[in-house]
Amino acid sequence: MNFSGKNVLIVGASGGLGKEFSSVLIAGGANVYGTATSNESAANIPDQAVQKLLLNLESSESIATLATYLNSAVKLDGVIVSAGLVAFGLSIETPSEIDARLLQVNYRGPRDLLVALQPNLAAAESAFVVNVTGVVAQMPLPSMSSYSASKMAMHGFLTAVAREWRRSGIKVVSDLLGHTETGLATRAISGQAPQFPQGLSPQDAVTQILASLDS
Repeated sequence: MNFSGKNVLIVGASGGLGKEFSSVLIAGGANVYGTATSNESAANIPDQAVQKLLLNLESSESIATLATYLNSAVKLDGVIVSAGLVAFGLSIETPSEIDARLLQVNYRGPRDLLVALQPNLAAAESAFVVNVTGVVAQMPLPSMSSYSASKMAMHGFLTAVAREWRRSGIKVVSDLLGHTETGLATRAISGQAPQFPQGLSPQDAVTQILASLDS
């Protein structure tokens, strides 16, 4: 896909994968609007981004504020969601509060944002949505039950709206990416990560994901 001149929102642009998405798209001529959860983390977004925006997926007010701004100020051609939380541990040891946070950040928050931005995307000649959902959405893993469930919820939503939004010219991709060396596993909100085999590099992951837009 040719990204030159495209206005692309990258949710989680300050993270390991989001930063790589930003760099690749900027190099391809895209106008990148990147989100971060704080001014401190926003410093990780490439300076060549058109705008660095704050977004807290745990806050309905933050989601609504960002959507209102973008819908009034930017004609979007695409949205890439590469933000999320992870947790580890047996189901009987995972507090309901952790389960709720995972569901909010990995499903409800992105879902609400995408739904709010859908009319904006539908106005583009050809738009796309990419969500880095992860392989656990299709193959849930033990000691990752709540995380897997949150990703399965998002994958189910995206699978359905891919058919709904196709009529509006929006391509929706739920990417079932395998383990990637972004450092997310070291920032778990609960539990400790198991010993994963070596994963994909962020560079290889982004190349693979963007290529899926041409399939």
